Amino acid sequence: MTQDLEVQQDAITTVRKFLTALEVGAVAEALELLHADIVWKNTSLPDLAGGAARKILQGLDRDAFGFAVEIHHIAADGNIVLTDRTDILRFGPVRIAFWVTGTFELRDGRIILWHDHFSWENFLRGTAVGVFRAALSRG
Repeated sequence: MTQDLEVQQDAITTVRKFLTALEVGAVAEALELLHADIVWKNTSLPDLAGGAARKILQGLDRDAFGFAVEIHHIAADGNIVLTDRTDILRFGPVRIAFWVTGTFELRDGRIILWHDHFSWENFLRGTAVGVFRAALSRG
């Protein structure tokens, strides 16, 4: 049982490190935590595998873009980690905050599956609020 708890804690630590690395702009560090056969899934969007997923994440390594995360809950069952969080995407002065639940599966200590579920309605509401706040701050 102790070994199971260690596996779960290691999996949670890896996911936290991954999300934190993206948040602080350490994209290369985040990419090191991905398995070569990574598959990144997002609600109703095409799946991104391997190099395609890495290329999108490398795009965050620019001043104009940013990512932040507020993890509300995180739990693991073996090498499967579930997250309940708020993601914040930044495009210039616009910050879009929206709710996400994520499933991460690890293999050999690296993330092989990253599957996020979100509400398009919540995302669009976050976009409207972000644009409104950016417009107010310019005035």
